[in-house]
Amino acid sequence: MTTQTDYFDRPLRADAERNRAKILDAAAIVFADLGLEATLDQVAAAAGVGVGTVYRRFPDKDALIGALFENGVDEIANLASSADTMENSWDALVWFLEQALSRQCVNRGLREIVAGSPYAEARLDQAKCRIAPAVELLIERAQRDGYLRDDLVTTDFMILEMMISLLGNKTSHVAPDLWRRYLTIILDGLVVSRSAPSVLRQLPADSIMSDALGSVHRHARRHN
Repeated sequence: MTTQTDYFDRPLRADAERNRAKILDAAAIVFADLGLEATLDQVAAAAGVGVGTVYRRFPDKDALIGALFENGVDEIANLASSADTMENSWDALVWFLEQALSRQCVNRGLREIVAGSPYAEARLDQAKCRIAPAVELLIERAQRDGYLRDDLVTTDFMILEMMISLLGNKTSHVAPDLWRRYLTIILDGLVVSRSAPSVLRQLPADSIMSDALGSVHRHARRHN
């Protein structure tokens, strides 16, 4: 008897694989822009395929979001592993945080997943198990080399990422790089050795903050 799992585990034909990749690429853009409330109809339109094609590859939205989430986890885990090959441990940690946050700050759907969407409840623990060990190595290296205070743990950085990515999402439409200011401030507060370089040579001007904050408030009022 052929089960649904057997069906989805079969190798795809070349055209089917192209459609699947096209759907995933389109879904990544749609969910990043609209969040998890986006529909499969919207994904199909963005991919230039019929909604039936989407359903043949992904039986429901949960399956599609799961595939996107797995891709995102793979990308973050690969970033952490790549950072660990860098010679300077502080540069490696900062580079990883910048790269990870640059993706989270423009991806509303990813932020909603990480922030506790029901789509993520069964997946977040697995994601942490894949990403946390590589991040722990980055933190331990920076601590061992005397750059980073030694009482920090991986969970601290996960919470800091959530805080900064929330800011990045809220201000992406008016000041897309504002989150970098606060990453710099936070890292400067965590560093032990003054020989560690800052993320930015100079913080953005205060006027950018005021403009961004006012725009966020106006945007929130329009959508409430």
